[in-house]
Amino acid sequence: MTVGDPRGIGPEIVAKALADSRVGERCDIVVIGPEESGVQVGESVGRWRPEGGASLAGKLSGLAIERAVQMAMAGDVDGIVTAPIDKGALHAGGYDYPGHTEMLGHLTGARVAMMLASDKLRVVLATTHIPLHDVVEKLTAESITVAARLTREGLRSWFGIAEPRIALCALNPHAGDGGRFGSEDSKILAPAARAAGIDGPFPADTVFVRAMRGEFDAVIAPYHDVGMTAIKVASFGSAVNVTLGLPFPRTSPDHGTALDIAGLDRADPSSMIAATLLCASIAARGPSRGGRRANVDRLTETRSSGRSSRAP
Repeated sequence: MTVGDPRGIGPEIVAKALADSRVGERCDIVVIGPEESGVQVGESVGRWRPEGGASLAGKLSGLAIERAVQMAMAGDVDGIVTAPIDKGALHAGGYDYPGHTEMLGHLTGARVAMMLASDKLRVVLATTHIPLHDVVEKLTAESITVAARLTREGLRSWFGIAEPRIALCALNPHAGDGGRFGSEDSKILAPAARAAGIDGPFPADTVFVRAMRGEFDAVIAPYHDVGMTAIKVASFGSAVNVTLGLPFPRTSPDHGTALDIAGLDRADPSSMIAATLLCASIAARGPSRGGRRANVDRLTETRSSGRSSRAP
């Protein structure tokens, strides 16, 4: 469990998650982060000094993620739970990644996808942290089919759904309305959905409601905010971020660093606790550490042969 940005609520929600009896009953936690951050760490990545500001906070956050990945890849731990980081601080600390998802994909060499999951809805992003004006360029048939493959594999192996039902959310209003509001849905999304064996594209103003009513096990969203808005309206505080495609489970809470309430003992740990319990559940469902080690070895061989492409 990484502490996240030491300026934020990460140390507080880590401490509160560790104190939760459900967490103690389900798993043993190794806390990774800086000393003097407000929570006792088992794996130190340095010492936090408030005068170090955003750059030091970002550097320590990045070092903790790197160490957690090393431990997971070596089979020393069964999964990773990450407390929130500040993306601007991460960059100031020397790490040029838009967020956790992209960094984890790069460190492992895996094609990954971001899922937000709750007991009401699961949403997977076909594109992640990019400006809205870049979405049309980045939203390709390949990005959709990769997201669909990772979603299907994740739902089967990590959530125990034998025959997942997956829907694709449209890009334009009313799925383009026959071309009146854009042609991307008919020219890109619809063929990609057929090729991937998923349903859609369906308009954004109905597809998430249909999924919440049980028609679909997950919805693939074409860009960040349409998917994140849906899941956070449905389940803010109880949703969990899951990185699909990794050789080990990684989860995190559905919120950010909340710098404005850090140190005030006001942070709600519900999503951090849910993330920890889900990570433990996925780890228990999957192979042993030895089996994960074999999966990691196969991934490493694939990377070295050049058959796998890293996430951007």
